[in-house]
Amino acid sequence: MPSKRVTLSDVARRAGLSSTAASMILNGRPDTRLSQDAHDRVIRAAEELGYRPNLTARGLRTSTTDTIGFISDVVATTRFASGLIKGALDAAHDAKHVLLVLETAGDPRREAEAIEAVLDRQVDGIIFATMRSRELYVPRIPDSTQVVLLNATNDSYPNSVLPDERQGGRTAVDLLASRGHREGIVLLGFDEEAERGLFRSMTVARRIAGIGEAMRDHGLKFAVTESIWLWEPEHGYAAMKKILKRRRSAVRSILALNDRLAFGAHQALTEAGLSVPDDVSIVSFDNDEIAAYMRPGLTTIALPHEQMGRTAVEVLLDHDRSGEILVPMPIVERDSIAPASS
Repeated sequence: MPSKRVTLSDVARRAGLSSTAASMILNGRPDTRLSQDAHDRVIRAAEELGYRPNLTARGLRTSTTDTIGFISDVVATTRFASGLIKGALDAAHDAKHVLLVLETAGDPRREAEAIEAVLDRQVDGIIFATMRSRELYVPRIPDSTQVVLLNATNDSYPNSVLPDERQGGRTAVDLLASRGHREGIVLLGFDEEAERGLFRSMTVARRIAGIGEAMRDHGLKFAVTESIWLWEPEHGYAAMKKILKRRRSAVRSILALNDRLAFGAHQALTEAGLSVPDDVSIVSFDNDEIAAYMRPGLTTIALPHEQMGRTAVEVLLDHDRSGEILVPMPIVERDSIAPASS
C-alpha cells in the first residue's frame, strides 16, 4: 500500500514551527523575520521526510503552475521538425517550467481533447506548433491563458514565431551571385505563370518573394522556372530530367525550393553525367537531414527550428514581447556551390 504523502503540516510539526512559518521558508520568502535556526530546522525536516510541495495547491494560490502546454500536429512524431520541441524544452528548463507535450495528428477531435487536457491542468500558456508553416485554426482559448503560435499563424492570436523566409530567399540568391552565377539559373519548385491564382502558404509566398527581390537587385533572370506542387525527391528528379532533355546546355546552377527537390535533381544530374558542383551548382532550403548525407553535401538555408522553439517559450513568458517574431534562417555551407565557369 502506497505511503501517505508528506504534507507541509508534517514538516512544520517536525521543525517545531507553524505551517505558515514553514511555508514562508520553503517558498523562499525574504521577509520571514525568522531565525537562521528556524530556516535550518525546516529545510532539514523537509529533507528527512522527503517532502515535495503540492504544485496544484501552489497554483491555486499564485494563479501560476510553471507549466506550458505544447500542442502540435505531427511535430513530435516526425524527425523533420523535432527541433521545435527540443528548443522549447531547453527554454522551458532554463525558465524552470515544465513542458506538457501533446500530439493531435491534425485531428480536430484530438486537438479539442488536448486543449481541454492542458486547460484542466491550469497551464500558464499554450504553444500551438505545426510541422509545416501554415494558417492554423485555433478554437477559442480563455483570455487568461497566453497563446503563442509556433510555425503557424492565426488572425485571432497575433503572437507567432516564424522563420524569416523572405530574408532566407534573398540569402539563397546572394550565395549564387557571390560565386559569379549570372546565367543558367534554374528555379526548381515554382513558376509564377503556372501557379498564378494559387496559394501554398504564407511562408512559401515569402520565400518566393525574397528570391524575386534578390534576383531583381542583382539584375538576374532565371533561365528556367519549373512548377512542382509536391516538393518530394521523385518530383525533383522527374522535373530535372525533363529540363535536361529540353535545355541541358542552359543549366549552370539550381535554386531548389527545398532539400528534397534538390536531392531528386541531384540524382537526375548524376544520371546525365553531370557533376555537382563542377558542372552544376545547387543551393536549397530547410537543412533536411538528407542534405548532410548527399555527396557532395548540400549547401542550404536552414529552418531554425530549435531557435524557433526556444523563442516561442520566451515570448510566452515575456509579456513585453508580442506580435510576429521572425527568426533568421542561417546558411549551412557544404560543397554544392562552385564558382561559375567563364
